[in-house]
Amino acid sequence: MTARRCIPWPDKRLRTPAAPVETITDDVRDIWRDMIDTMEAMPGVGLGAPQIGVMLRLAVVDASEERGQAVRMANPEILHASVKLRSHDEASPNLPGVWATIERPRGVTVRFLDESGKTAERDFVGLWATSVQHQIDHLNGRMYFDHLSKTRRAMLIKRAGKNRS
Repeated sequence: MTARRCIPWPDKRLRTPAAPVETITDDVRDIWRDMIDTMEAMPGVGLGAPQIGVMLRLAVVDASEERGQAVRMANPEILHASVKLRSHDEASPNLPGVWATIERPRGVTVRFLDESGKTAERDFVGLWATSVQHQIDHLNGRMYFDHLSKTRRAMLIKRAGKNRS
């Protein structure tokens, strides 16, 4: 498969909720493979399909140290989130050169369709949980900086614009 180009902010697709996946097909598996190749090329710990312009509720996450442990998810939804929060510097290839420290639940339980088309539930903790939540935001038409105050968000986007110049 191949690494795909991440669409640049402020492409409207990054603000559009993605469509549910009805069934897991070979086309969906091919998209997941491209998403993993794209994530590894960044390098990153996750990717949502809208980031490469595919408007389906597909995500991949691999926060393993050794890599090669990517979890493929269709239609992921958070069933439970821990009360305890975790801070992490988050960024996006769609808005390169900037990042922000975001607080999210330290752990989440997620239900999704796996690559065989079966419904799965899995607990994610730490960086895995942060990445899963970040990708679900992308599937819902949100960016990590939407968790910032209006002022901090504007400053971050302005700084990203200067970096592109």
